[in-house]
Amino acid sequence: MTAETSQTLDRGLRVLKLLADTDHGLTVTELSNKLGVNRTVVYRLLATLEQHALVRRDLGGRARVGLGVLRLGRQVHPLVREAALPALRSLAEDIGATAHLTLVDGSDALAVAVVEPTWTDYHVAYRAGFRHPLDRGAAGRAILSARQAAEAGHPGYTLTHGELEAGASGAAAPLVGVSGVEGSVGVVMLADAVPERVGPRVLDAAREVADALR
Repeated sequence: MTAETSQTLDRGLRVLKLLADTDHGLTVTELSNKLGVNRTVVYRLLATLEQHALVRRDLGGRARVGLGVLRLGRQVHPLVREAALPALRSLAEDIGATAHLTLVDGSDALAVAVVEPTWTDYHVAYRAGFRHPLDRGAAGRAILSARQAAEAGHPGYTLTHGELEAGASGAAAPLVGVSGVEGSVGVVMLADAVPERVGPRVLDAAREVADALR
């Protein structure tokens, strides 16, 4: 902490982060122990966060993240999309295929930004807002591979064919090292197989987007 920061706000944000990392909520005592402050301070923090619907407490007294965070979360996608667009445009024009940024939305992969190439005679129509299960398609599989490789090092790119659309192939690489954002960058094309150079190019684009979001 420095003279320019607020200790109370810092503690409140730490409460939200702790609650976001658990599926079953935390008690006042558990929060008190994790924060290293007394229970009275925790009660005050929770009461303030509850007033803004950022925290809710169930009948058993366990605190959980409240629905108010959804209103804040809705503003994240436009910011992420804006940051990713330059890298996506470059990727789409270079490869001649539809480029996309996909984020995790519950158990689904959700396309939040899509850029189509300007010079091709035809390309796959892929729209922002398109969603699919994480275990289907290159975008979702790349995200799952990042989860599996979290302790083993940086994951590479993922290639698929015909999983979401007959005759279409995809390549995607996960975003790595971006706090609070879980997603991937990829391309989808009408081809029986992804050309050899596409995978490494998608990996570079994912790094560019990750750098823009840090």
